[in-house]
Amino acid sequence: MISILGISAFYHDSAAALIIDGKIIAAAQEERFSRKKYDSNYPFQAVKYVLTEGKIDLSKVDHIVFYEKPFLKFERLLETYVAFSPRGFKSFSMSMPLWLREKLFQKKVLFNELKKHDKKFNDINKIYFSEHHFSHAASAFYPSPFKEAIVLTLDGVGEWSTTTVAKGDGRNLDIVKEMHFPHSIGLLYSAFTYYIGFKVLSGEYKLMGLAPYGEPKYKKLIYDNLIDLKEDGSFRLNMDYFDYATGLKMTNDKFSKLFGQPVRDPHKDLLTQFHMDIASSIQEVIEEIVLRLTKAISKEYENKNLCLAGGVALNCVANGKILKEKIFDNIWIQPAAGDAGGALGAALAFWYKELKNERNPPLTDQMRGSYLGPSFNDDEIEKTLASIGAKYEKFSEKNLLEVTAKELSSGKIAGWFQGRMEFGPRALGARSIIADPRSEKMQKTLNLKIKFRESFRPFAPSVIRKNLSDWFELDTDSPYMLLVSNVKKSIRIEMSKEEKKLFGIEKLNVKRSSIPAVTHVDYSARVQTVHKDTNSKYYALIENFEKITKCPILVNTSFNVRGEPIVCNVKDAFKCFMGTDLDILVCGNFILYKDKQDVELAKNYKNRFTLD
Repeated sequence: MISILGISAFYHDSAAALIIDGKIIAAAQEERFSRKKYDSNYPFQAVKYVLTEGKIDLSKVDHIVFYEKPFLKFERLLETYVAFSPRGFKSFSMSMPLWLREKLFQKKVLFNELKKHDKKFNDINKIYFSEHHFSHAASAFYPSPFKEAIVLTLDGVGEWSTTTVAKGDGRNLDIVKEMHFPHSIGLLYSAFTYYIGFKVLSGEYKLMGLAPYGEPKYKKLIYDNLIDLKEDGSFRLNMDYFDYATGLKMTNDKFSKLFGQPVRDPHKDLLTQFHMDIASSIQEVIEEIVLRLTKAISKEYENKNLCLAGGVALNCVANGKILKEKIFDNIWIQPAAGDAGGALGAALAFWYKELKNERNPPLTDQMRGSYLGPSFNDDEIEKTLASIGAKYEKFSEKNLLEVTAKELSSGKIAGWFQGRMEFGPRALGARSIIADPRSEKMQKTLNLKIKFRESFRPFAPSVIRKNLSDWFELDTDSPYMLLVSNVKKSIRIEMSKEEKKLFGIEKLNVKRSSIPAVTHVDYSARVQTVHKDTNSKYYALIENFEKITKCPILVNTSFNVRGEPIVCNVKDAFKCFMGTDLDILVCGNFILYKDKQDVELAKNYKNRFTLD
């Protein structure tokens, strides 16, 4: 038995993953345990969890792999500061002490942290380092259902790389092309995220959600001034407009003057049509880059399978366009496409690439639905609920599903806490807030009263796979909510002349289909297909809901409020339930009704977490 622990940490969204004999045993982000969104610290609790799930002590683990190489990153920082000097001296002087004190000696830092798990762990030579983009590529290719594939990784920056193309065949995986910092599709998107007043490394989802409310009026301005895009998707950015290479901001005054407005202050300035048009413009530019890249690599390598990883692979609108254009026959996207997934990729890369283990067909998706986190049985759930003074009723599973479906069909909103927690940024029916998609008011209610977030943000439909094509213009698995598709024309409600004249957020109140709660303003939806073999309980719930409503779809959003990590344990779920306008909490085989709870247990949730 060979065990490998993968770790990502110290930049963004720390995580740990454990594989044993090549099988993925467990993976989780540190934020879920620490309750600090995108926690970048050493993932002590995530490591502790995966070791517990694997029933193994750290001293018995054979190999420990970190997801990137700090020396290469340091080289990039030094060379960048030299290239841009004297600009950026302040940033340079601020970052160097930390590098010289800690980051250059990451092996020793990791060794000291790992020893806290197990006093018997004393072999520093068990620690290895993978390259950032190779970890991403490995996380996408090795768990995919393909024997051969082209792997495209798009993110902000690893050590030097910002965009890489790799070829995967069996156990072999090799990066064959790369683009380097500062020319980065991820940092370009983040620069506009910053300019619109959203938080970099978390607000990119908002930018994507805002884009359909605008018109791409500034696309030509972007192409003429900010980016030189070639036919094959390669590009160079004009660094005269950006400050991220050496500064403390993403954009500079020249950038603001180009578009005619300063950076939006989210505390003072409302979102206007201008910001929606900016969002629309950069989203279309990103889509064009991705489409040119994928067309070029498809032509060059003549491979029908594409794997995607890196933070930009979470741009499900762009992913949907790749699929719609039929550039590749098959697409598979790592559900934890961001840095958290690097922990899993680092471990898998070591198993296949370094240890040279075979990867044999028939291959299936190895992520197990991405349900790789902690779970709690009914005894554990009841013990916790009783200890915190909750009022609950226990049901058989059959009755629980029937009652929950009935409550949802009558307009109630439920917190759904079942099985193993998801790995990655999406809730997939294990730690979800669920509701009736047929409701016209549901999107606004969920955003403002449950999630405490901006009203424009869309929600995803969870649909039983066999019913997918009856409701959406899609006929491919999308288990990880990473593909956007339009709703079928047969269920759309066409807009009147007056409605078509509406601008921006005014569009939000127009009913667009028979499932308005999951239909975005451009008739699109971020689809999750639900499969019996990976989540039988959620599948059965939707079946019960369909019996009542003839609709095999539920609204699915993550079980948290804005700025909070997705709930991990029973206490987290109960706190969120009591601190929001959720009507019911379905936890294992227990149902909790809000109106039966002790009001003294409710906590003010709205200001508890730092807003993203």
